Amino acid sequence: MSDAFTLSPIPRLVVVRAGGAIIGESRNALSLKEGRLPERIYIPREDIGMAFLEPSETRTRCPHKGEAQYYSIVAKSGPIPDAGWSYEDPVPAAEAIRGHLAFSHEKVTVEAL
Repeated sequence: MSDAFTLSPIPRLVVVRAGGAIIGESRNALSLKEGRLPERIYIPREDIGMAFLEPSETRTRCPHKGEAQYYSIVAKSGPIPDAGWSYEDPVPAAEAIRGHLAFSHEKVTVEAL
């Protein structure tokens, strides 16, 4: 774990909706809280319909988590660029989010039911 952020399991079903479709559901999601940033929900890759996602060329770097790989969602209504991201090779303090994806709340609906 890290002093820069906290991770905790979400004990409810988490649903991810984009472009009018459910692209994921999980009972194994994690809540990540980092300073004053909005809470981000990380969902295991196996609980996401990866057929809806295409890797993009966008990358960002976080000193607390490592390099993020972004994904665009392929929706019936059209592409949703850089809607989600994952840390494919996170720093040791963020190892728990390896194999998980988070989504932009401005582009995708993520709800804990």
